[in-house]
Amino acid sequence: MKHQIVIVGGGAAGISTAAMLKKKDKSLDIAIIDPSETHYYQPAFTLVGGGCYSLAATEKREADCIPEGVQWIKEAAQSFNPENNSIALQTGDVIEYDYLVVCPGLQLDWDKVQGLQETIGQNEVCSNYLPQYAGYTWECVKNFKGGKALFTQPPMPIKCAGAPQKIMYLAADYFKKKKISAELDFNTATPGIFGVPLFAKALSVIAGQYGAKLNYNSNLVAIDGPAKQATFEVEDDNGNKSQVTKQFDMIHVTPPQSAPDFIKNSPLAADSGWLDVDQSSLQHTRFDNVFGLGDVTTTPNAKTAAAVKIQVPVVVGNLLAKIKGGSGSASYDGYGACPLTTANGKVLLAEFSYGGQVTPSFPMDPSKERRFYWFLKKYFFPFLYWKILLKGYQFPVPHKPIAQKEQN
Repeated sequence: MKHQIVIVGGGAAGISTAAMLKKKDKSLDIAIIDPSETHYYQPAFTLVGGGCYSLAATEKREADCIPEGVQWIKEAAQSFNPENNSIALQTGDVIEYDYLVVCPGLQLDWDKVQGLQETIGQNEVCSNYLPQYAGYTWECVKNFKGGKALFTQPPMPIKCAGAPQKIMYLAADYFKKKKISAELDFNTATPGIFGVPLFAKALSVIAGQYGAKLNYNSNLVAIDGPAKQATFEVEDDNGNKSQVTKQFDMIHVTPPQSAPDFIKNSPLAADSGWLDVDQSSLQHTRFDNVFGLGDVTTTPNAKTAAAVKIQVPVVVGNLLAKIKGGSGSASYDGYGACPLTTANGKVLLAEFSYGGQVTPSFPMDPSKERRFYWFLKKYFFPFLYWKILLKGYQFPVPHKPIAQKEQN
Protein backbone atom coordinates (compact mmCIF):
# COMPACT_ATOMS: atom_id res chain seq x y z
CA MET A 1 0.00 0.00 0.00
CA LYS A 2 1.87 3.02 -1.30
CA HIS A 3 0.82 6.47 -2.45
CA GLN A 4 2.71 9.39 -3.89
CA ILE A 5 1.29 11.79 -1.27
CA VAL A 6 -0.19 10.67 2.04
CA ILE A 7 -2.08 13.18 4.20
CA VAL A 8 -2.64 12.30 7.86
CA GLY A 9 -5.77 14.11 9.00
CA GLY A 10 -9.09 14.68 7.26
CA GLY A 11 -10.06 17.95 8.93
CA ALA A 12 -9.95 21.45 7.48
CA ALA A 13 -6.21 21.30 6.72
CA GLY A 14 -6.12 17.82 5.22
CA ILE A 15 -9.19 18.10 3.01
CA SER A 16 -8.23 21.56 1.76
CA THR A 17 -4.65 20.53 0.97
CA ALA A 18 -5.78 17.44 -0.95
CA ALA A 19 -8.37 19.43 -2.89
CA MET A 20 -5.91 22.18 -3.86
CA LEU A 21 -3.25 19.66 -4.88
CA LYS A 22 -5.79 17.94 -7.15
CA LYS A 23 -6.78 21.27 -8.68
CA LYS A 24 -3.13 21.95 -9.47
CA ASP A 25 -2.41 18.45 -10.84
CA LYS A 26 -5.14 15.83 -11.29
CA SER A 27 -2.55 13.11 -11.92
CA LEU A 28 -1.28 13.17 -8.34
CA ASP A 29 -1.83 9.98 -6.34
CA ILE A 30 -3.15 11.19 -2.96
CA ALA A 31 -4.53 9.34 0.07
CA ILE A 32 -6.03 10.77 3.27
CA ILE A 33 -5.81 8.82 6.53
CA ASP A 34 -8.62 9.65 8.95
CA PRO A 35 -11.09 7.45 10.86
CA SER A 36 -13.82 10.08 11.32
CA GLU A 37 -17.27 9.52 9.83
CA THR A 38 -18.33 13.15 10.34
CA HIS A 39 -16.66 16.42 9.39
CA TYR A 40 -17.43 19.44 11.59
CA TYR A 41 -17.20 23.16 11.05
CA GLN A 42 -15.72 23.72 14.49
CA PRO A 43 -15.65 27.55 14.51
CA ALA A 44 -19.45 27.51 14.88
CA PHE A 45 -19.44 25.46 18.10
CA THR A 46 -19.32 28.69 20.13
CA LEU A 47 -22.44 29.91 18.32
CA VAL A 48 -24.16 26.58 19.05
CA GLY A 49 -23.31 26.98 22.74
CA GLY A 50 -24.65 30.53 22.65
CA GLY A 51 -27.96 29.46 21.10
CA CYS A 52 -27.21 31.25 17.81
CA TYR A 53 -26.55 28.33 15.45
CA SER A 54 -27.79 24.82 14.75
CA LEU A 55 -25.46 21.92 15.53
CA ALA A 56 -26.75 20.14 12.43
CA ALA A 57 -25.46 23.02 10.29
CA THR A 58 -21.91 22.38 11.54
CA GLU A 59 -21.67 18.81 10.25
CA LYS A 60 -21.38 16.88 6.98
CA ARG A 61 -20.46 13.31 6.14
CA GLU A 62 -16.69 12.95 5.86
CA ALA A 63 -17.24 10.89 2.70
CA ASP A 64 -18.90 13.92 1.07
CA CYS A 65 -15.90 16.12 1.90
CA ILE A 66 -13.16 13.88 0.47
CA PRO A 67 -12.08 15.42 -2.88
CA GLU A 68 -12.77 13.47 -6.05
CA GLY A 69 -9.87 11.25 -7.03
CA VAL A 70 -8.43 11.10 -3.49
CA GLN A 71 -8.39 7.75 -1.70
CA TRP A 72 -9.79 7.78 1.82
CA ILE A 73 -8.14 5.34 4.21
CA LYS A 74 -10.71 5.25 7.00
CA GLU A 75 -8.32 4.21 9.74
CA ALA A 76 -6.28 5.86 12.48
CA ALA A 77 -2.55 6.42 12.16
CA GLN A 78 -0.51 4.94 15.00
CA SER A 79 3.18 5.60 14.31
CA PHE A 80 5.61 7.08 11.79
CA ASN A 81 8.81 5.71 10.31
CA PRO A 82 10.08 8.69 8.31
CA GLU A 83 13.45 7.06 7.66
CA ASN A 84 11.60 4.47 5.58
CA ASN A 85 8.79 6.77 4.40
CA SER A 86 6.04 4.74 6.04
CA ILE A 87 3.14 5.00 8.49
CA ALA A 88 1.72 2.22 10.63
CA LEU A 89 -2.04 2.19 11.18
CA GLN A 90 -3.81 0.98 14.31
CA THR A 91 -4.94 -2.03 12.28
CA GLY A 92 -1.30 -3.04 11.79
CA ASP A 93 -1.29 -2.13 8.10
CA VAL A 94 1.61 -0.08 6.79
CA ILE A 95 1.23 2.76 4.28
CA GLU A 96 4.26 3.95 2.32
CA TYR A 97 4.63 7.38 0.73
CA ASP A 98 6.92 9.57 -1.32
CA TYR A 99 5.67 12.74 0.37
CA LEU A 100 3.84 13.20 3.64
CA VAL A 101 1.55 15.97 4.90
CA VAL A 102 0.75 15.82 8.62
CA CYS A 103 -2.31 17.69 9.91
CA PRO A 104 -4.32 15.65 12.44
CA GLY A 105 -5.17 18.64 14.63
CA LEU A 106 -4.66 18.50 18.38
CA GLN A 107 -6.14 16.47 21.21
CA LEU A 108 -8.33 17.54 24.12
CA ASP A 109 -6.86 16.36 27.42
CA TRP A 110 -10.00 16.12 29.56
CA ASP A 111 -8.22 13.82 32.02
CA LYS A 112 -5.76 16.56 33.05
CA VAL A 113 -8.52 18.16 35.14
CA GLN A 114 -9.44 15.86 38.02
CA GLY A 115 -13.12 14.87 37.92
CA LEU A 116 -13.87 16.59 34.60
CA GLN A 117 -14.55 13.47 32.55
CA GLU A 118 -17.03 12.23 35.16
CA THR A 119 -19.11 15.41 35.15
CA ILE A 120 -18.82 17.03 31.72
CA GLY A 121 -22.21 17.32 30.04
CA GLN A 122 -24.12 17.27 33.34
CA ASN A 123 -24.32 19.10 36.67
CA GLU A 124 -24.20 22.43 34.79
CA VAL A 125 -20.64 21.62 33.64
CA CYS A 126 -20.44 22.39 29.93
CA SER A 127 -17.95 22.90 27.11
CA ASN A 128 -18.11 24.01 23.48
CA TYR A 129 -15.01 22.04 22.56
CA LEU A 130 -16.84 18.91 21.40
CA PRO A 131 -20.08 18.82 19.39
CA GLN A 132 -21.83 16.47 21.81
CA TYR A 133 -21.40 19.04 24.59
CA ALA A 134 -21.98 22.34 22.76
CA GLY A 135 -25.76 21.94 22.86
CA TYR A 136 -25.59 21.38 26.62
CA THR A 137 -23.81 24.72 26.98
CA TRP A 138 -26.88 26.42 25.58
CA GLU A 139 -29.09 24.39 27.93
CA CYS A 140 -27.02 25.64 30.86
CA VAL A 141 -27.17 29.25 29.66
CA LYS A 142 -30.90 29.41 28.98
CA ASN A 143 -31.78 27.54 32.19
CA PHE A 144 -29.51 29.68 34.37
CA LYS A 145 -31.55 31.25 37.17
CA GLY A 146 -28.85 33.51 38.55
CA GLY A 147 -25.76 33.11 40.68
CA LYS A 148 -22.13 32.43 39.79
CA ALA A 149 -21.08 31.52 36.23
CA LEU A 150 -17.45 30.43 35.82
CA PHE A 151 -15.51 30.30 32.55
CA THR A 152 -12.06 28.74 32.25
CA GLN A 153 -9.05 28.83 29.93
CA PRO A 154 -6.13 26.37 30.26
CA PRO A 155 -2.43 27.00 29.51
CA MET A 156 -1.58 27.81 25.92
CA PRO A 157 -1.45 26.73 23.19
CA ILE A 158 -5.08 25.87 22.50
CA LYS A 159 -7.27 26.01 19.41
CA CYS A 160 -8.85 29.43 18.97
CA ALA A 161 -7.48 31.21 22.02
CA GLY A 162 -10.45 33.59 22.10
CA ALA A 163 -13.11 30.86 22.33
CA PRO A 164 -13.08 30.53 26.15
CA GLN A 165 -14.17 34.15 26.52
CA LYS A 166 -16.48 34.23 23.48
CA ILE A 167 -19.01 32.04 25.23
CA MET A 168 -18.80 34.22 28.35
CA TYR A 169 -19.85 37.28 26.33
CA LEU A 170 -22.70 35.42 24.61
CA ALA A 171 -23.94 34.11 27.95
CA ALA A 172 -23.58 37.54 29.58
CA ASP A 173 -25.49 39.17 26.74
CA TYR A 174 -28.31 36.64 27.18
CA PHE A 175 -28.39 37.14 30.96
CA LYS A 176 -28.48 40.91 30.47
CA LYS A 177 -31.39 40.75 28.01
CA LYS A 178 -33.30 38.38 30.29
CA LYS A 179 -32.46 40.54 33.34
CA ILE A 180 -30.87 37.58 35.12
CA SER A 181 -28.45 38.48 37.90
CA ALA A 182 -25.14 36.77 37.18
CA GLU A 183 -21.71 36.94 38.79
CA LEU A 184 -19.32 36.31 35.89
CA ASP A 185 -15.90 34.91 36.74
CA PHE A 186 -13.27 34.33 34.00
CA ASN A 187 -10.32 32.21 35.09
CA THR A 188 -7.40 31.92 32.67
CA ALA A 189 -4.02 30.24 33.15
CA THR A 190 -2.49 33.00 31.01
CA PRO A 191 -1.14 36.32 32.37
CA GLY A 192 -3.63 38.37 30.34
CA ILE A 193 -6.98 38.22 28.59
CA PHE A 194 -5.43 38.10 25.09
CA GLY A 195 -1.91 37.86 23.73
CA VAL A 196 -2.05 40.94 21.46
CA PRO A 197 -2.07 44.24 23.46
CA LEU A 198 -4.45 46.13 21.14
CA PHE A 199 -7.13 43.46 21.46
CA ALA A 200 -6.41 42.77 25.13
CA LYS A 201 -7.17 46.39 25.96
CA ALA A 202 -10.46 46.33 24.03
CA LEU A 203 -11.55 42.99 25.49
CA SER A 204 -10.80 44.11 29.05
CA VAL A 205 -13.21 47.00 28.52
CA ILE A 206 -15.90 44.71 27.08
CA ALA A 207 -15.53 42.24 29.96
CA GLY A 208 -15.77 45.14 32.39
CA GLN A 209 -19.00 46.34 30.79
CA TYR A 210 -20.51 42.95 31.59
CA GLY A 211 -19.16 43.11 35.14
CA ALA A 212 -16.95 40.07 34.60
CA LYS A 213 -14.15 39.44 37.09
CA LEU A 214 -10.87 38.57 35.32
CA ASN A 215 -8.59 36.15 37.17
CA TYR A 216 -5.17 35.68 35.55
CA ASN A 217 -2.66 32.85 36.19
CA SER A 218 -5.60 30.81 37.45
CA ASN A 219 -5.66 27.25 36.09
CA LEU A 220 -8.52 24.78 36.62
CA VAL A 221 -7.10 21.56 38.14
CA ALA A 222 -10.15 19.79 39.62
CA ILE A 223 -13.92 19.89 39.49
CA ASP A 224 -16.66 18.31 41.56
CA GLY A 225 -19.86 18.51 39.52
CA PRO A 226 -22.41 17.29 42.10
CA ALA A 227 -20.95 19.62 44.76
CA LYS A 228 -20.71 22.52 42.24
CA GLN A 229 -17.09 23.22 43.14
CA ALA A 230 -14.11 24.07 40.92
CA THR A 231 -10.53 24.14 42.17
CA PHE A 232 -7.89 26.39 40.61
CA GLU A 233 -4.13 26.54 40.96
CA VAL A 234 -3.34 30.24 41.27
CA GLU A 235 0.12 31.76 40.83
CA ASP A 236 0.90 35.15 42.40
CA ASP A 237 3.31 37.80 41.14
CA ASN A 238 6.20 36.14 42.99
CA GLY A 239 5.60 32.75 41.41
CA ASN A 240 4.06 31.22 44.53
CA LYS A 241 1.23 28.77 43.84
CA SER A 242 -1.83 28.03 45.92
CA GLN A 243 -5.19 26.38 45.39
CA VAL A 244 -8.52 28.19 45.45
CA THR A 245 -11.90 26.43 45.38
CA LYS A 246 -14.95 28.26 44.03
CA GLN A 247 -18.64 27.45 44.06
CA PHE A 248 -20.55 27.72 40.79
CA ASP A 249 -24.07 27.57 39.44
CA MET A 250 -22.74 26.86 35.94
CA ILE A 251 -19.25 26.48 34.53
CA HIS A 252 -17.94 26.43 30.96
CA VAL A 253 -14.68 24.48 30.80
CA THR A 254 -12.06 24.74 28.09
CA PRO A 255 -10.04 21.51 28.40
CA PRO A 256 -6.22 21.42 28.36
CA GLN A 257 -4.89 20.65 24.89
CA SER A 258 -1.76 19.14 23.34
CA ALA A 259 -0.44 17.43 20.23
CA PRO A 260 -1.97 13.96 19.64
CA ASP A 261 -0.08 11.22 21.47
CA PHE A 262 0.91 9.48 18.23
CA ILE A 263 2.61 12.72 17.17
CA LYS A 264 4.26 13.32 20.57
CA ASN A 265 5.76 9.83 20.50
CA SER A 266 7.02 10.03 16.91
CA PRO A 267 10.35 11.03 15.32
CA LEU A 268 8.47 13.96 13.75
CA ALA A 269 7.90 15.75 17.06
CA ALA A 270 9.91 18.58 18.57
CA ASP A 271 10.78 18.45 22.27
CA SER A 272 7.49 20.24 22.94
CA GLY A 273 5.57 17.34 21.39
CA TRP A 274 4.27 19.36 18.46
CA LEU A 275 5.12 18.59 14.82
CA ASP A 276 8.49 20.20 14.13
CA VAL A 277 8.21 22.41 11.01
CA ASP A 278 9.85 25.58 9.74
CA GLN A 279 7.47 28.41 10.61
CA SER A 280 7.73 29.98 7.15
CA SER A 281 7.93 27.09 4.66
CA LEU A 282 5.94 24.61 6.84
CA GLN A 283 8.45 21.94 5.77
CA HIS A 284 9.68 19.54 8.44
CA THR A 285 12.98 20.62 9.98
CA ARG A 286 14.61 17.17 9.58
CA PHE A 287 12.70 15.27 6.88
CA ASP A 288 12.44 17.34 3.71
CA ASN A 289 9.67 15.24 2.12
CA VAL A 290 7.38 15.95 5.09
CA PHE A 291 5.18 19.03 5.54
CA GLY A 292 2.77 20.01 8.29
CA LEU A 293 0.02 22.54 8.89
CA GLY A 294 -2.96 23.27 11.09
CA ASP A 295 -3.16 22.94 14.87
CA VAL A 296 -0.50 20.22 15.23
CA THR A 297 2.61 22.21 14.33
CA THR A 298 5.22 24.13 16.33
CA THR A 299 4.44 27.37 14.45
CA PRO A 300 3.74 30.18 16.98
CA ASN A 301 0.50 31.36 15.41
CA ALA A 302 -3.14 31.28 16.48
CA LYS A 303 -4.55 27.80 15.93
CA THR A 304 -7.58 28.78 13.86
CA ALA A 305 -9.29 27.88 10.58
CA ALA A 306 -8.20 31.28 9.26
CA ALA A 307 -4.58 30.21 9.74
CA VAL A 308 -5.23 27.00 7.83
CA LYS A 309 -6.67 29.00 4.93
CA ILE A 310 -3.36 30.85 4.57
CA GLN A 311 -1.17 27.81 5.25
CA VAL A 312 -2.71 25.51 2.62
CA PRO A 313 -1.37 27.31 -0.49
CA VAL A 314 2.05 27.54 1.18
CA VAL A 315 2.23 23.77 1.72
CA VAL A 316 0.80 23.04 -1.73
CA GLY A 317 3.21 25.39 -3.48
CA ASN A 318 6.29 24.13 -1.65
CA LEU A 319 5.29 20.47 -1.94
CA LEU A 320 4.72 20.73 -5.70
CA ALA A 321 8.07 22.46 -6.09
CA LYS A 322 9.69 19.62 -4.14
CA ILE A 323 8.05 17.01 -6.38
CA LYS A 324 9.47 18.79 -9.42
CA GLY A 325 12.96 18.67 -7.94
CA GLY A 326 13.17 22.26 -6.79
CA SER A 327 12.61 24.20 -3.59
CA GLY A 328 9.51 26.27 -3.03
CA SER A 329 9.47 29.94 -2.16
CA ALA A 330 5.99 30.12 -0.60
CA SER A 331 6.09 31.55 2.91
CA TYR A 332 3.60 31.70 5.79
CA ASP A 333 3.60 34.95 7.78
CA GLY A 334 1.77 33.58 10.83
CA TYR A 335 -1.60 35.11 9.98
CA GLY A 336 -4.55 34.02 12.05
CA ALA A 337 -7.95 35.49 12.79
CA CYS A 338 -10.18 35.23 15.81
CA PRO A 339 -13.73 36.58 15.41
CA LEU A 340 -14.58 37.25 19.04
CA THR A 341 -18.33 37.16 19.63
CA THR A 342 -18.82 39.97 22.15
CA ALA A 343 -22.66 39.79 22.05
CA ASN A 344 -25.40 38.16 20.02
CA GLY A 345 -25.02 40.39 16.96
CA LYS A 346 -21.53 41.81 17.57
CA VAL A 347 -18.02 40.57 16.82
CA LEU A 348 -14.55 41.97 17.37
CA LEU A 349 -12.41 40.62 14.52
CA ALA A 350 -8.86 40.11 15.81
CA GLU A 351 -6.41 39.51 12.95
CA PHE A 352 -2.69 39.21 13.57
CA SER A 353 0.48 37.50 12.37
CA TYR A 354 3.77 36.39 13.90
CA GLY A 355 4.97 38.50 16.78
CA GLY A 356 1.47 39.80 17.53
CA GLN A 357 1.58 42.10 14.50
CA VAL A 358 -1.96 43.45 13.97
CA THR A 359 -2.90 42.79 10.33
CA PRO A 360 -6.53 43.77 9.58
CA SER A 361 -8.25 42.94 6.31
CA PHE A 362 -10.62 45.91 6.43
CA PRO A 363 -9.81 49.66 6.55
CA MET A 364 -11.51 50.10 9.93
CA ASP A 365 -10.36 50.33 13.53
CA PRO A 366 -9.61 46.64 14.33
CA SER A 367 -10.21 47.13 18.06
CA LYS A 368 -13.92 47.89 17.61
CA GLU A 369 -16.72 45.34 17.77
CA ARG A 370 -19.10 45.55 14.80
CA ARG A 371 -22.38 44.05 13.61
CA PHE A 372 -20.89 43.66 10.12
CA TYR A 373 -18.38 41.15 11.50
CA TRP A 374 -21.24 39.18 13.08
CA PHE A 375 -22.68 38.51 9.62
CA LEU A 376 -19.24 37.42 8.43
CA LYS A 377 -18.92 35.06 11.41
CA LYS A 378 -22.38 33.54 11.19
CA TYR A 379 -23.02 33.43 7.45
CA PHE A 380 -20.02 34.21 5.22
CA PHE A 381 -17.27 32.28 7.02
CA PRO A 382 -19.23 28.97 7.00
CA PHE A 383 -19.87 29.46 3.25
CA LEU A 384 -16.17 30.21 2.74
CA TYR A 385 -15.26 27.06 4.64
CA TRP A 386 -17.55 24.57 2.90
CA LYS A 387 -17.60 26.02 -0.62
CA ILE A 388 -14.17 27.61 -1.03
CA LEU A 389 -11.60 26.25 1.43
CA LEU A 390 -12.61 22.57 1.38
CA LYS A 391 -12.99 22.68 -2.41
CA GLY A 392 -9.38 23.71 -2.89
CA TYR A 393 -9.97 27.23 -4.16
CA GLN A 394 -7.64 30.01 -3.12
CA PHE A 395 -9.21 32.97 -1.34
CA PRO A 396 -6.50 35.57 -0.64
CA VAL A 397 -6.89 37.51 2.60
CA PRO A 398 -5.47 41.03 1.99
CA HIS A 399 -4.29 41.52 5.58
CA LYS A 400 -1.86 44.39 6.07
CA PRO A 401 0.11 45.45 9.16
CA ILE A 402 -0.97 48.71 10.75
CA ALA A 403 1.49 51.28 12.11
CA GLN A 404 3.18 50.29 15.35
CA LYS A 405 1.82 53.31 17.22
CA GLU A 406 -1.72 52.12 16.44
CA GLN A 407 -1.07 48.66 17.90
CA ASN A 408 -0.65 49.75 21.51
